Amino acid sequence: MLEYICHPRYIYVTRIMALIFALLLSAQVFAEQRPNIILIIADDLNWDDIGAYGNPGVKTPNLDKLAKGGMRFDNAFLTASSCSPSRASMITGRYPHNTDAEQLHWPLPAEQITVSEKLREAGYWTAAAGKWHLGEAIKERFNEVRESEYAIDEPSGSAQWVPLLEERPKDQPFFMWFASWDSHRPFYQGEYPVKHTQSDVRLPPYYPATELYLNDFAAYYDEIARLDESVGKVVQTLEKQGVADNTLIVFVADNGRPFARDKTTLYDSGVKTPFIAYWPSGIPKGTASKSIISAIDLAPTFLTLAEADIPQSFEGKSIDGLFQEPNEAFREYAISERNWHDFEDHGRSVRTEKYRYIRNNYFDLPATPSADTVYHKTWWELTRLFEQGALTQQQARPFLTPRPKDELYDLKNDPFELTNLATDIKYQGVLQRHRQILDSWITSTKDFIPSFRTLDDFDRTTGAYAPHRKRPRPSKMEMYHASGQY
Repeated sequence: MLEYICHPRYIYVTRIMALIFALLLSAQVFAEQRPNIILIIADDLNWDDIGAYGNPGVKTPNLDKLAKGGMRFDNAFLTASSCSPSRASMITGRYPHNTDAEQLHWPLPAEQITVSEKLREAGYWTAAAGKWHLGEAIKERFNEVRESEYAIDEPSGSAQWVPLLEERPKDQPFFMWFASWDSHRPFYQGEYPVKHTQSDVRLPPYYPATELYLNDFAAYYDEIARLDESVGKVVQTLEKQGVADNTLIVFVADNGRPFARDKTTLYDSGVKTPFIAYWPSGIPKGTASKSIISAIDLAPTFLTLAEADIPQSFEGKSIDGLFQEPNEAFREYAISERNWHDFEDHGRSVRTEKYRYIRNNYFDLPATPSADTVYHKTWWELTRLFEQGALTQQQARPFLTPRPKDELYDLKNDPFELTNLATDIKYQGVLQRHRQILDSWITSTKDFIPSFRTLDDFDRTTGAYAPHRKRPRPSKMEMYHASGQY
């Protein structure tokens, strides 16, 4: 027996088996080290309406704590200024017009590849809870989906976030898609963790400082505070489970606040997003990045951290390098789209470090906001003041036609984007550069202007629903411009 054990072949085989066992053990340890990932998506939240982004009037202690313990991105931009196209872009890593779900409430087609299915293939347990807004075909890309319907299940959409964390398999890394209804209209008329007052409100100059607007902004802040409380419960659960240290939490919004000059627009207040990344074992505490990033970068980032292959269909790129080098060069610009959202419109925007360029393709139409804004009393007040001639030119923008075909703003000197520099002779070089960026992007992403316009679903003045205008979903070929040119 001793002779057999000492035989060179036996020793060789034993060493090979030991090596294989070590590799398997190493692979298991690596799998356990891959971070858990949670994406939290706020609804209709402006990028600077939380304390971490400089608004002390909004009470957001949990989000502020995340930012202090992780990284705050100061130049993060969405690909769309409305809900479902923005979310479709996040989950596919593609620009809205390439998801085939670029118009509001168009479901994401089954042929689209999602980050959730790729993480699932890589061994992650995947789940979604809260607002859905992506269509039925994509639900099967998760192990579990717990959809919340606004004002039917509960007003926030966050009731199933903690239960999913508690009921998840404990032997797999996990990916959670947590989507809130806060702060979508209509605002809930019940108890909030914090009640804000007019004195808390920081009102942009493109809204009239009336009692109604100040009170409505305070109610909007209340919604944000409730969302903040839900985020705090998620962190507390992770800490209780002992997995907080190796869990990446990314907090973003889907578009800007639900007011007339924000949501559905291509201004910063429509497509700039708060972006907080919190990962105690992977991101230095209290850091900030000024690098330009896009919502299409979320999906490839998650797959990179999971050591999974990135599909060729993804148009974004991983920001994992920024977690250690926050201000390294990443993107020269971010592109955002404006497509049909309750009312017809079509526009594109380029955001560079200092400037925003907007191209309004349907400039003959007014910049009517979303229906949930138009059927609200703040819109009726804005309409009344406009008819009385009591609004400034900036406050009256949603009513004005024709709009300029080109808009150009200097964000360093004009953060509220009030002064259009597109006709200023001193800025013609800047304008031309941004036009060229957009033209190049249009060509490279095969963007197009639809060959026909989609009817509005609501009256632009009163907000009354027009069911006879129910729009069919045309094929991509039907929508494509006959010349194939922009």
